Amino acid sequence: MAECGPFEMIAYTGSRVLEDETIVFVGTGLPIIAAMHAQLTHAPNLNMIFEAGSLAAILEQGMPLSVGDTRAFRKAPYAKGLCAAFELTQRGYSDYAFIGGAQIDMYGNINSHFQGGDYEKPATRFPGSGGAGAMAANCEKTISIMALEKRRFVNRLDFVTSIGFGDGSPDYRRKAGVMGSGPYRVITNQALFGFDKKTRRMMLLEVLPGKTAKDIQELVEFDLLISPDLKDMQMPSKEDLRLLRQEIDPDGYFLKRTVR
Repeated sequence: MAECGPFEMIAYTGSRVLEDETIVFVGTGLPIIAAMHAQLTHAPNLNMIFEAGSLAAILEQGMPLSVGDTRAFRKAPYAKGLCAAFELTQRGYSDYAFIGGAQIDMYGNINSHFQGGDYEKPATRFPGSGGAGAMAANCEKTISIMALEKRRFVNRLDFVTSIGFGDGSPDYRRKAGVMGSGPYRVITNQALFGFDKKTRRMMLLEVLPGKTAKDIQELVEFDLLISPDLKDMQMPSKEDLRLLRQEIDPDGYFLKRTVR
């Protein structure tokens, strides 16, 4: 089995989740890497929306370092602006929102604003929404990524940046006036989560080989639902790692980071 780092595992698992002939609205970093890997392997007809306003760019000049990188516009058949990109999601042209965050709760609500203290005087200030709040509200399904740590998987968010299933009530999203079916997958370095259709609570679907459901629960504040079909996460092959390390992110801008 080829050894891989935690963020390589997240990127590879994100690639597995994406499907061919779909459109994904990507955030900076690992979402772009995951989508590029999917295009190079099982989903050649996957198209990306970038927040700065492009759709279906051909990333032949390398990985964009941000959603506003000029490489994100290379040969794009649709290249307008930020408002036009979000209009695409409101018109139903995005199958997936692919975003990150600092905290997540059992219903897939995400905090990217602050942790500890209050809004005016936080203990830790994060970058904020960017486009993630609108992406989670308007795209059909939301895929979120973050390292698996107890301080991130919490009972109660310090701030709701990106809407998930709210309080878990059946009609929460409809009453909130948002589109799409909501949270779909949560990807971490040690586990893959989905959501129970009835309760809308987070459910453990896959674990890193050698880990157990108990190991994962110890890293999550709230009680997890466990899939009756729980299985091991698929590990990347040597070729998958070559693509990630040499073709997509050769300088390790995102993949060489470590989990604290």
